[in-house]
Amino acid sequence: MLRSLSLAVAAALLLPAAAHAETKPATAPRKTDLADRVAGTYRGDVISDARGSSKSGVTITVTRVGPNKVEVKSSYARIPTVTIPLEKAMDAILAASGPYVFLLDTVRSPDRLDLTIDDASWSGNRVK
Repeated sequence: MLRSLSLAVAAALLLPAAAHAETKPATAPRKTDLADRVAGTYRGDVISDARGSSKSGVTITVTRVGPNKVEVKSSYARIPTVTIPLEKAMDAILAASGPYVFLLDTVRSPDRLDLTIDDASWSGNRVK
Protein backbone atom coordinates (compact mmCIF):
# COMPACT_ATOMS: atom_id res chain seq x y z
CA MET A 1 0.00 0.00 0.00
CA LEU A 2 2.82 2.38 0.86
CA ARG A 3 4.48 1.68 -2.49
CA SER A 4 1.32 2.45 -4.49
CA LEU A 5 0.84 5.63 -2.46
CA SER A 6 4.44 6.68 -3.25
CA LEU A 7 3.84 6.04 -6.96
CA ALA A 8 0.63 8.06 -6.84
CA VAL A 9 2.40 10.98 -5.13
CA ALA A 10 5.28 10.83 -7.63
CA ALA A 11 2.85 10.78 -10.54
CA ALA A 12 0.92 13.71 -9.09
CA LEU A 13 4.13 15.71 -8.76
CA LEU A 14 5.34 14.90 -12.28
CA LEU A 15 2.07 15.48 -14.15
CA PRO A 16 1.98 19.27 -13.73
CA ALA A 17 5.58 19.54 -14.94
CA ALA A 18 4.85 17.37 -17.99
CA ALA A 19 1.68 19.32 -18.76
CA HIS A 20 3.59 22.59 -18.50
CA ALA A 21 6.28 21.33 -20.88
CA GLU A 22 3.67 20.43 -23.48
CA THR A 23 2.04 23.86 -23.41
CA LYS A 24 5.19 25.77 -24.31
CA PRO A 25 4.43 27.74 -27.47
CA ALA A 26 6.29 26.56 -30.55
CA THR A 27 8.62 29.07 -32.12
CA ALA A 28 6.87 31.13 -34.75
CA PRO A 29 7.76 30.27 -38.34
CA ARG A 30 10.35 32.55 -39.91
CA LYS A 31 8.93 35.28 -42.11
CA THR A 32 9.77 34.82 -45.82
CA ASP A 33 12.19 37.46 -47.12
CA LEU A 34 13.86 38.51 -50.38
CA ALA A 35 16.53 35.82 -50.08
CA ASP A 36 13.83 33.13 -49.93
CA ARG A 37 12.20 34.63 -53.04
CA VAL A 38 15.35 34.44 -55.18
CA ALA A 39 16.93 31.24 -53.82
CA GLY A 40 17.25 28.48 -56.38
CA THR A 41 19.17 27.21 -59.37
CA TYR A 42 19.46 29.24 -62.56
CA ARG A 43 20.91 28.28 -65.94
CA GLY A 44 22.17 30.75 -68.51
CA ASP A 45 25.14 32.27 -70.27
CA VAL A 46 28.05 34.57 -69.54
CA ILE A 47 27.19 37.24 -72.08
CA SER A 48 30.28 39.39 -71.59
CA ASP A 49 33.54 39.03 -69.72
CA ALA A 50 36.24 41.69 -69.47
CA ARG A 51 38.83 38.95 -68.79
CA GLY A 52 37.70 36.20 -71.13
CA SER A 53 35.19 35.07 -73.69
CA SER A 54 31.49 34.44 -73.27
CA LYS A 55 30.41 31.01 -72.04
CA SER A 56 27.15 29.09 -72.54
CA GLY A 57 25.45 26.70 -70.14
CA VAL A 58 26.60 28.22 -66.85
CA THR A 59 24.66 27.20 -63.72
CA ILE A 60 24.23 29.69 -60.89
CA THR A 61 23.08 28.55 -57.44
CA VAL A 62 21.58 31.18 -55.15
CA THR A 63 21.33 30.14 -51.49
CA ARG A 64 19.81 32.09 -48.60
CA VAL A 65 22.48 32.66 -45.93
CA GLY A 66 20.67 35.22 -43.77
CA PRO A 67 17.85 37.73 -43.73
CA ASN A 68 17.81 39.32 -47.19
CA LYS A 69 21.29 37.93 -47.91
CA VAL A 70 22.30 35.28 -50.46
CA GLU A 71 25.38 33.37 -51.50
CA VAL A 72 25.89 33.09 -55.26
CA LYS A 73 27.92 30.15 -56.60
CA SER A 74 28.74 29.45 -60.23
CA SER A 75 29.67 26.37 -62.22
CA TYR A 76 32.03 28.64 -64.18
CA ALA A 77 35.38 29.23 -62.44
CA ARG A 78 35.61 32.83 -63.67
CA ILE A 79 32.64 33.81 -61.49
CA PRO A 80 33.71 33.50 -57.84
CA THR A 81 31.40 32.65 -54.94
CA VAL A 82 30.12 35.85 -53.34
CA THR A 83 27.65 36.93 -50.67
CA ILE A 84 25.22 39.66 -51.66
CA PRO A 85 22.81 41.64 -49.44
CA LEU A 86 19.47 42.25 -51.15
CA GLU A 87 16.89 45.02 -51.21
CA LYS A 88 13.65 45.66 -53.06
CA ALA A 89 13.26 48.71 -55.27
CA MET A 90 9.86 49.04 -56.92
CA ASP A 91 9.33 45.70 -58.75
CA ALA A 92 12.97 44.57 -58.60
CA ILE A 93 15.11 42.65 -56.14
CA LEU A 94 18.69 43.88 -56.38
CA ALA A 95 22.03 44.09 -54.59
CA ALA A 96 21.72 46.44 -51.63
CA SER A 97 25.43 47.29 -51.63
CA GLY A 98 28.78 46.16 -52.89
CA PRO A 99 30.45 45.89 -56.27
CA TYR A 100 28.04 43.32 -57.76
CA VAL A 101 24.98 43.61 -59.96
CA PHE A 102 22.13 41.32 -58.90
CA LEU A 103 18.81 41.98 -60.62
CA LEU A 104 15.55 40.07 -60.66
CA ASP A 105 12.39 41.83 -61.95
CA THR A 106 9.55 40.29 -59.94
CA VAL A 107 6.82 41.42 -62.37
CA ARG A 108 8.13 41.37 -65.96
CA SER A 109 10.40 38.34 -65.72
CA PRO A 110 10.21 36.78 -62.22
CA ASP A 111 12.34 33.75 -63.15
CA ARG A 112 15.12 35.67 -64.92
CA LEU A 113 18.28 36.67 -63.06
CA ASP A 114 20.99 39.05 -64.26
CA LEU A 115 24.37 39.19 -62.53
CA THR A 116 27.67 40.99 -62.96
CA ILE A 117 30.42 39.65 -60.73
CA ASP A 118 34.15 40.28 -61.20
CA ASP A 119 33.62 41.92 -64.62
CA ALA A 120 31.67 38.92 -65.96
CA SER A 121 28.01 39.46 -66.85
CA TRP A 122 25.69 36.47 -66.71
CA SER A 123 22.00 36.18 -67.58
CA GLY A 124 19.71 33.17 -67.15
CA ASN A 125 16.46 31.66 -65.98
CA ARG A 126 15.39 29.66 -62.95
CA VAL A 127 15.47 25.90 -63.44
CA LYS A 128 12.01 24.56 -62.62
